[in-house]
Amino acid sequence: MNLVRLARDFLAPYRSAVTAIVLLQLVNVVGMLYLPSLNADIIDKGVVTGNTGYIVRTGGWMLLISLASIVAAASAVWFGARTGMGVGRDLRTALFRRVESFSTREVEHFGAPSLITRTTNDVQQVQMLVVMGLNMFVSAPIMLVGGVLMAMREDLGLSWIVAVLLPTLILALGFIASRMVPSFRAMQERIDQVNRVLREQITGIRVVRAFVREPYERERFARDNQDLTDVSMRAGRWFAAMFPTVFTILNLSMVAVLWFGGHRVDAGTTQVGQLTAFLSYLAQILMSVMMATFMLMMVPRSAVCADRITEVLETESSVPEIAGEPLAVAGEGVLELDHVSFSYPGAEVPVLRDVSLTARPGRTVAVIGSTGAGKSTLVNLVPRLFDVTAGAVRVDGVDVRRLAPEVLWRTVGLVPQKAFLFSGTVGSNIRHGKQDATDEEVWEALRIAQADDFVERMGGLDAAVAQGGTNVSGGQRQRLAIARALVGRPSIYLFDDCFSALDVGTEARLRAALRPLAADATVVVVAQRVSSIREADEIVVLDDGEVVGRGRHDELLETCETYQEIVASQASAEEAA
Repeated sequence: MNLVRLARDFLAPYRSAVTAIVLLQLVNVVGMLYLPSLNADIIDKGVVTGNTGYIVRTGGWMLLISLASIVAAASAVWFGARTGMGVGRDLRTALFRRVESFSTREVEHFGAPSLITRTTNDVQQVQMLVVMGLNMFVSAPIMLVGGVLMAMREDLGLSWIVAVLLPTLILALGFIASRMVPSFRAMQERIDQVNRVLREQITGIRVVRAFVREPYERERFARDNQDLTDVSMRAGRWFAAMFPTVFTILNLSMVAVLWFGGHRVDAGTTQVGQLTAFLSYLAQILMSVMMATFMLMMVPRSAVCADRITEVLETESSVPEIAGEPLAVAGEGVLELDHVSFSYPGAEVPVLRDVSLTARPGRTVAVIGSTGAGKSTLVNLVPRLFDVTAGAVRVDGVDVRRLAPEVLWRTVGLVPQKAFLFSGTVGSNIRHGKQDATDEEVWEALRIAQADDFVERMGGLDAAVAQGGTNVSGGQRQRLAIARALVGRPSIYLFDDCFSALDVGTEARLRAALRPLAADATVVVVAQRVSSIREADEIVVLDDGEVVGRGRHDELLETCETYQEIVASQASAEEAA
């Protein structure tokens, strides 16, 4: 069971704390079990006989035992809370590190909303089970077994009631729990869906308002919200039936004890104190069963959450860690794609087929093609956002699969098609490209990216940036992303259609500023506009994942039909010439 395995693995570092909790709970429960016996002695040997001294002495012992039980219980709760919080922290850390190792393929498989739910809500459910379990799960069995033994010690003639009580309770609670598990699993899936819809609506609020889709989005959210409510209500109904069932069985048991015990007292085979103690032990059995019932309520949902957490932790990245000792690169910046092919899992047709190209320092290689031709996928293979399914990608003659991630990312500067900025400041975002960059280096990167003017108007490097960069325009966001790649001075630049959000004038100034920087670096540009790549040293034309043309602009106009179609769709023949 994944829940048991998770608890075992993540509780292992806290063995000493768990041992202390078990010992403290043992002291607490033994004290609680001893008190009814002392109370019976006070009744039978003190009250009935009128022995006041015995009552005082035994009462003092009861006070000391009660104080010891309270201290032990409080200490156990303190240790249990600290241990549970530590397990939750470790689980979240393990999930975060695993997700960090995922390639784009695994992230898309699970979905961002589901990964967020698993890291927060699912971990919280397991964490709460650990906190409660370290206190209840440890003390409940001791109290249950001890209560049964002590009850039999007080009056063996009434112990048959306990023998009927326990199997009845176990069968009833097991039946209810078996009906709750599917509801809890469905509940977690509905939470994922609600998170997904809410995330889309918040992220795309501008689109929603622009197309006046608020009523539709409200209806969509209400529908998913109602689904979650229905599943929660179904699970709640079964849970609501749990406590009445327990109380009904136990109250009937107490009635039976009083009925049959009264006859035994009348017959002289049982004393009043013994009957009182038997009822107290029955109440303790009730308490232990109630604690077990509370745990049963939490276990099904926590088990579902543990399955979802384990699914993430056991998913291996399709971009595995390097085998053997990582290799270094010469730092020259030679990029080579050698007969590269790539297919998504389960896809019938590969995205890229037998693509080869070589890019060298001081040269600009452009990749162009229609939408869906595989341009962005090709660029993403270089920094290992995906791994090739055939062929090899090499940097300075070394397969990227043999390079340590930090070495590869220092060598490659990627500007993705969709620029993303983190919440923080302009300076903190630019320094993602180089953590120890000085202010002068950051401003130089901003100047080359044509972003220094609006950054100064925003308030400088300490200007606030909202999550996703929503407080700046698309073009400004794109220029900040370009500056982030430039500040590290990598030997290979990958520009994935990142100039599309810029106006022609800004793009021209940016390209002019990039020329001195690109003189000693390798530049690969993915573009939609022919005007952006006309001056490239080599243009690679992709069509349906295959290279259908290669050469300079003038050469392709004469030899490549696909390139001619692209040019014709963007400009007249005279402009193209």
